[in-house]
Amino acid sequence: MKIISSIEELRDQLRGQLRTAFVPTMGNLHEGHLSLMRLARRHGDPVVASIFVNRLQFGPNEDFDKYPRTFEADVEKLEKEGVYVLFAPTEKDLYPEPQEYRVQPPNDLGDILEGEFRPGFFNGVSTVVMKLFSCVQPKVAVFGKKDYQQLMIIRKMAKQFALPTEIIAAETWRADDGLALSSRNGYLSSTEREEAPFLYQTLNRVAESVRAGNHDLVTIERQAMQDLSARDWKPDYVAIRKRSNLQAPTVEDIAANEALVVLTAAKLGNTRLIDNLEI
Repeated sequence: MKIISSIEELRDQLRGQLRTAFVPTMGNLHEGHLSLMRLARRHGDPVVASIFVNRLQFGPNEDFDKYPRTFEADVEKLEKEGVYVLFAPTEKDLYPEPQEYRVQPPNDLGDILEGEFRPGFFNGVSTVVMKLFSCVQPKVAVFGKKDYQQLMIIRKMAKQFALPTEIIAAETWRADDGLALSSRNGYLSSTEREEAPFLYQTLNRVAESVRAGNHDLVTIERQAMQDLSARDWKPDYVAIRKRSNLQAPTVEDIAANEALVVLTAAKLGNTRLIDNLEI
């Protein structure tokens, strides 16, 4: 596996490759990330991964400086997965001058749910992904469904800018107890780790209620928030939305069997976890 930090060297290395499959990450890789590499290999060749902790998507009071960085272990894992190139730019490599040009998602998608609680987050995500796509020029790129809203924003961005990159969605990789794998799970204490699967259990109860014909979605959401709070979680949202645009479904949507997804974000101790479940 070649480890490359400069954009120029990366482009030289990939020149003439027409089926590149790309998996962007922020490192601290776990089995969920590695499953994305395997899916990428099924859709293209060679497989290129990136590791870059993107300052643009972190708010002023978020964990940019303490975000877990495990580069040597990450390299070992990617080599075992047969990744061809690891693009690991420094901030100076990717942003040689202040990144004044930004990609701004539409408000009705970028400013709701995660966007409401993390202002500017999707601006930073969209901008870095657009820049990484420009560097790698992949035929396909793989993103996990755990970051459901991010996946939708990137997919719509690629479509609206007519990017020659197909966005592939990968199913959420979970531990045996249901907890979605995440780099931030490492922040959990042993007691918190035992409690953490309750978030996924809550999503399943919401989904079961909707499937059983309960269409009072606001009450279902409120009850789920109360269930989390009763166990000392600090929920930001539990939201049942349309998969097509993440807007709240109408009565007519429910009657027409609109495809739905329930999304949540909640703090357990000092660790903020997100998850979702398609209904």
